[in-house]
Amino acid sequence: MTIAEKEIKKFENHNCAENAVFYQAMEEVIYSIAPLLESDEKYSRHAILERLVVPDRIIKFKVTWLDDENKVQVNTGFRVQFNNALGPYKGGLRFHPSVNEGVLKFLGFEQILKNSLTGLSIGGAKGGSDFDPKGKSDFEIMKFCTAFMTELHKYIGPRIDVPAGDIGVGEREIGYLFGEYKKLTSSYEGALTGKPFFFGGSLMRPQATGYGAVYFTESMLEIEAKEPLSGKICTVSGAGNVALHAIEKLQQIGAIVVSCSDSHGTIYDPRGVDLELLKDIKEKRRASLEEYCSAHNEATYTSVLEYPEGGHAVWEIPCYAAFPCATQNELTELDAQTLITNGCVSVTEGANMPTTREATALLLSHKICFAPAKAANAGGVAVSEFEMSQNASMSKWSFEKVDAKLKETMQMICKRVALTAKDYGVEGNYVDGANIAGFKKVADAMIAEGI
Repeated sequence: MTIAEKEIKKFENHNCAENAVFYQAMEEVIYSIAPLLESDEKYSRHAILERLVVPDRIIKFKVTWLDDENKVQVNTGFRVQFNNALGPYKGGLRFHPSVNEGVLKFLGFEQILKNSLTGLSIGGAKGGSDFDPKGKSDFEIMKFCTAFMTELHKYIGPRIDVPAGDIGVGEREIGYLFGEYKKLTSSYEGALTGKPFFFGGSLMRPQATGYGAVYFTESMLEIEAKEPLSGKICTVSGAGNVALHAIEKLQQIGAIVVSCSDSHGTIYDPRGVDLELLKDIKEKRRASLEEYCSAHNEATYTSVLEYPEGGHAVWEIPCYAAFPCATQNELTELDAQTLITNGCVSVTEGANMPTTREATALLLSHKICFAPAKAANAGGVAVSEFEMSQNASMSKWSFEKVDAKLKETMQMICKRVALTAKDYGVEGNYVDGANIAGFKKVADAMIAEGI
């Protein structure tokens, strides 16, 4: 039995239905860091893995609010404060019906290593609620956010825990949450990031994750001596904030993005997608992508109901680089094989763990340049930390300054991951490089602070 298998066996009790994605993430990390565990016994001696996979605390609370018909609604709120060895807890809030303790443990665990890779002084956390903003009025969303913050404010602060946005939580929701935080604490401080600019929010926060994924990919392709993205066909899944801004940056550097998708289907536009129309459909009207074809007859729409189980239409499209930016486990082994057959050179995870373990292994075995989420989508949390810095000094940075610092940060992360992989005998494997580099920094801090 290998050292990785021995370590994984210790955590078999974590492998239940609700914890499935958390266990998947934990298993990936343990296999990756096996060379580190074998080379230095101090991590086993200090029981770092056993300590790291258990959150510092899980806060669960009831959220009661009134809808527009004055009917009482009840949701569940969570905050998983996972690890603060490197700095205040930091991680987004997700409002979506799929939110439960297991999903948030997975996201929080990934956040620890992601935040470590940025080189910034932030720990890992995640939170949210099973509340669904879709179909709700602005007043209903405001009332829910007010009720949610009534409980959450007890556990956060600029030196304690600094939440941000995630799926279902954008600038509007953060604004409502921050407004209530101010009322409850009588304090105007940076206890949340992703705020509207006039509340001390950072310019470029909405663009950060999508732009950062492209910056990381550019750096990775350069390190691996591959052709750049300019002029190349790229496919993107998703139609949310990350996907739309990844498309935007790819188009800015001259790539040809031919796809996007939502939970109902996929758009393929061989001429290159119309970004302004996409933003109108998804950000303003919050409508189905199917409407895209009404304006562009040359585009095709494939419903998820038309596609065989185990695969996704967006990955059938031949491309040079693929950017899964929708949700976890959206790119399957079948999809990976299709990408390989069609000559794909690079896959970058814009969403959190959108590639299944089997698909990741297949892509790596075929020497595809694979950028894992904890490294490639760290741009969002990096700019969130920039916002914390601006709030602390009561200053505002220009869009150009934030963009330059984001690009520099993503290039630094990419180089650090590549060098770590080389140092531990897995050159070109950015999954192992990211896990080892992120784990080592957190683990060394945990050892230094004792128990």
